[in-house]
Amino acid sequence: MADTGAPQPVHGAGARTGHSDRTLGSRRLAALLPDPSESRPAYRHLAQVISALILDGRIALHVRLPAERELATALNTSRATITAVYDLLRESGYAHSRQGAGTWTALPEGRTPRGVTRLLGPRDTAIDLARAAPGLPHRTLADALARVSPQLAEHVDTPGYHPYGLPELRAAIAERFTRRGLATVPEQILVTSGAQHALTLVLGLLCRPGDRVMVENPSYPNALEALRRARLRTVPVPVTDTGWDTEIVESSLRQSVPQLAYLIPDFHNPTGCLMPAGQRARILRAAQRSGTWLVIDETLTDLALDVPAPPPFASLAPPGGTGQVITTGSMSKTHWAGLRIGWLRAPARLVTELAGQRVATDMGGSVLDQLLALDLLDRSEELLPPRLERMRVQRAALAAALTEHAPQWTWRLPPGGLSLWVDLGEPLAAALAERALDYGVRIEGGAYFATDPGVFEQRLRIPYTTPSDTLREAVHRMATALADGLTPSSTDRRPHWVA
Repeated sequence: MADTGAPQPVHGAGARTGHSDRTLGSRRLAALLPDPSESRPAYRHLAQVISALILDGRIALHVRLPAERELATALNTSRATITAVYDLLRESGYAHSRQGAGTWTALPEGRTPRGVTRLLGPRDTAIDLARAAPGLPHRTLADALARVSPQLAEHVDTPGYHPYGLPELRAAIAERFTRRGLATVPEQILVTSGAQHALTLVLGLLCRPGDRVMVENPSYPNALEALRRARLRTVPVPVTDTGWDTEIVESSLRQSVPQLAYLIPDFHNPTGCLMPAGQRARILRAAQRSGTWLVIDETLTDLALDVPAPPPFASLAPPGGTGQVITTGSMSKTHWAGLRIGWLRAPARLVTELAGQRVATDMGGSVLDQLLALDLLDRSEELLPPRLERMRVQRAALAAALTEHAPQWTWRLPPGGLSLWVDLGEPLAAALAERALDYGVRIEGGAYFATDPGVFEQRLRIPYTTPSDTLREAVHRMATALADGLTPSSTDRRPHWVA
């Protein structure tokens, strides 16, 4: 039986406290900043770090910075240093002051947040290894457009608003879940503008500022950014090269009692790990005991290269145990991110509330894109196998290139997904990403996948979504950059394209 109702009120989060004002605490800011004694002049270095954190979204816009005396105490430095820091931030446009109201963060005119620039394509001939997203063959798209054109004509006489998604597409996605072992009806499906849109809707409905959310560390950067912008407190649990520690996950659920947990159990981004069925069942039981909503990201589920595609996470729940499990998916990694088609599966009542929230900002997705998605999903058995074989070939080419040009680096070959999580052996990732630009390679260091700053500096996520020859050339260039020597990184110059 499909679980069409939730076991508890959807707005359970509304009864929680935890509202935060728009003030950034001195201890929290100090935790993000380096020791002022490590560089000279300290005030200029601190101002550069704070401006970089504002651009990166780790410090939100329009929040009040700590009082100068409080931050000076937290950093064990002089108040004069902090006064100089704030003066420089104001001069550069990253802060402004109001009489009697303190100093507030801002965005200088002409600067773009890195959450936007991460998704922009390269403006030159650089090899782009920052976005793990494949393209769609021209012929495949042209054929699909020809097939859906008559269907589109049938819709032009209608208003075209479908806040839940096209009924035919909702039915197809529901049937897909059912075939994979999780009985689902169309009323449990909401079609969204990608999986990120689905996550944002869920956070807006179920969480309030200050709520705890359990996340993996490392995790998908754009999901972490959504949590920061919602002013949620993250409870990180580690994902290592060998996967998850179930006891840590269970302990975090029991002790922190997070309102929500965001997990990527299928070919985890960025590590590539696949969570075993036994761990899934234990986490489901632990989340049920703590009353935590589980958001399961299945964006990479179909990209199973060496193992069968796993069944839905929620299918392992005991009878009636899927009422607080939300599953998100997308066409971005399996077909093409340009379609902007994603979905979520949830109890029908929750889907209705999410659709109501969606209308406030987005009254419905493109009918054309949804018709294309329906056509491509119907042909998945024809289109997906050659794509998976191409990923296997490219993964092998990347592994061979790393073995040849960077034998000191280590990695584990993932059973699926789109990238390798490479260990450089030293905390060189940011400096290497900076230097690689001069050699025509765009890539992000592991720190951008971290829940907290300063970790995974020894890691690179290297996607194998580009042709084999391109991957071999990219690795050769990065190895050459490393051999030629690295210089300290500059946060103002580095690119930030992550998908």
